[in-house]
Amino acid sequence: MSMPPFLTLPSGARALRVATARGDFAALRAEPAGPVRGSALLIPGFTGSKEDFVALLEPLAAAGYRVTTVDQRGQYETGGPDDPAAYAVAELGADVRALSAALLAEDGAGPLHLLGHSFGGQVAREAVLAEAAAGADGAALPWASLTLMSTGPGAIDPAEAERTRLLTGVLASMGLEEIWQVMQRMEEDGGERARRPSPEVAAFLHRRWLANVPQALITTGGHLVAAPDRVDELAAVIAAGLPALVLSGERDYAWPVPEQTAMARRLGARRTVVADAGHSPNAERPAATAEALLALWG
Repeated sequence: MSMPPFLTLPSGARALRVATARGDFAALRAEPAGPVRGSALLIPGFTGSKEDFVALLEPLAAAGYRVTTVDQRGQYETGGPDDPAAYAVAELGADVRALSAALLAEDGAGPLHLLGHSFGGQVAREAVLAEAAAGADGAALPWASLTLMSTGPGAIDPAEAERTRLLTGVLASMGLEEIWQVMQRMEEDGGERARRPSPEVAAFLHRRWLANVPQALITTGGHLVAAPDRVDELAAVIAAGLPALVLSGERDYAWPVPEQTAMARRLGARRTVVADAGHSPNAERPAATAEALLALWG
């Protein structure tokens, strides 16, 4: 579970809802103080939310980018139906395409950069592949670049897959509060969390977990344990002119770091490993993460 280092929004940032052709999405938006060089859309991962990127808002906006990060369908403040079909990766990818169209329609948006973290990276990949297929007549993609952060080519690591199967299996019979209490006891007994959240962040993590749509967790968790490898398809799109970056920490429980490096090689993408970071370099080492993103965007 991603953990933001803090929740206070920087100057020039606000909460809002982004209206799209597929519904409204809860979002955070940071605006640059000066001219807009471009825009960015940041997509969170499994059990995550827009707040996972709060530490990136200030450095990216200071560099001239209008940054929007959202809760995906079924997450935290966006919500969604109790319908498994609504959370298929193709549907979530269609949401990203609709969000991108809405952001590009704003005045002064500039070129739009797309980033997906963890499961959000596979959703972003789905959006790019669907858009490329729809634009077979030669229409340009709406994105100026693609960043896959802490994301792998297919299914998650077997040990993490087993934990995810356990979670999705009990969601049918246990409430979210009951599951939360079990997870907290497991963390305390195992000593897994090296970085303890502040009381404010801890309360937020609890609140966010309870706001998840259970069916969204079941369906998206099912994707993570059986995701297909679509790297070759994406490599063809990148080769046609989409700048891309594979970014991760130096350790990762979801997809092994060497696997992510091999994926970057197959994609023909840039590769950045953020020192002293794990699965969420956006939260753990935001300055270095922002530097890597700006190197691509610039």
